[in-house]
Amino acid sequence: QVQLVESGGRLVQAGDSLRLSCAASGRTFRSYYMGWFRQAPGKEREFVGAITWSGSGTAYADSVRGRFTISRDNAKNTVYLQMNSLKPEDTAVYYCAATGNRGAFRPSQYNYWGQGTQVTVSS
Repeated sequence: QVQLVESGGRLVQAGDSLRLSCAASGRTFRSYYMGWFRQAPGKEREFVGAITWSGSGTAYADSVRGRFTISRDNAKNTVYLQMNSLKPEDTAVYYCAATGNRGAFRPSQYNYWGQGTQVTVSS
């Protein structure tokens, strides 16, 4: 069982950077593949990126590749999403999620979810 709590979301301007954190509880955190998703108003939840349990492997959606970076600190039970060169279209609620399925990119493949944190990018 893993409980996830996101933080760090706020209002920023286009071109700014922002780092989101996802704090996890549970002794088995380090065994999970961790993903970030986002959901804008009126849109479906979409995959942003994910990271393997060791942190050695990452995957990103085309829309964020080169701008966003995922990392994790298993000693702190925390996953991070560093977002650079933010655009208004990045505005959404951002969620972290955990799964035992490496390579998972669909929301239905993830078992545990945080409550989300709002990121708003003004133009």
